[in-house]
Amino acid sequence: MSTAKISPSAATTISATIKHLSLSPCSTRAFFKTRISAPRNRRQTGNRAITISANASSPLEVCAKESLTAPNKLGDCPFTQRVLLTLEEKHLPYDLKLVDLRNKPEWFLKISPEGKVPLIKLDEKWVPDSDVITQALEEKFPEPPLATPPEKATAGSKIFSTFIGFLKSKDPSDGTEQALLTELTDFNNYLEKDGPFINGEVISAADLSLAPKLYHLEVALGHFKKWSVPDSLTYLKSYMKTIFSRDSFINTRAQIEDVIEGWRPKFEG
Repeated sequence: MSTAKISPSAATTISATIKHLSLSPCSTRAFFKTRISAPRNRRQTGNRAITISANASSPLEVCAKESLTAPNKLGDCPFTQRVLLTLEEKHLPYDLKLVDLRNKPEWFLKISPEGKVPLIKLDEKWVPDSDVITQALEEKFPEPPLATPPEKATAGSKIFSTFIGFLKSKDPSDGTEQALLTELTDFNNYLEKDGPFINGEVISAADLSLAPKLYHLEVALGHFKKWSVPDSLTYLKSYMKTIFSRDSFINTRAQIEDVIEGWRPKFEG
């Protein structure tokens, strides 16, 4: 067993223990377990820290993609990061189980017949799908609240699909770049009027869904197309910088190398 210290947020001390378990005869690295212990929450109010008892009495088990480029590291799934961001922002302790999706172990296929992540164990049941998981977490652990008002929840929702279209495109004149620019500009204008976050002054579930996708956009398009978000979209650039610098995001983001390798098949077609 090896133990590594993870840099915590200013409010919580987090430690991670990685255990190597031989669960598949075909792989010596099929399963990793990372224990993240955060028994109590702390909120900052001015210069005072308010300590709040954690809502979860024991860590929640989460299955996630293992890195393609480095052992014992989190992989490049933006939907999994959405779930982990929700746990981090709600200060919930969790056990992160990293799964080699290229060589899925039997234990994982038993709880996820489709072989997909993320997956979380709630009330002794394994729950798939980031939409379902984050909604269940909001209902089960309502504090701090992260729900986005329905009328704001779709802001920026078309950015990810237009990013993929542009990434896959081999024809510079097919309109995919302009489609992405249109969606990014619309979101920039939304933030100018209603920001700095999707729900105004407070971060919410919609931000935690969009931010990992913007991170993948930034990394993948920068690498494969030498393309970046225009500097003229100042509110969007500020939004990305603010969220990407949050402790919750830093603790849960994929390595740049993994994001690149994860999107390579899409780019190469």
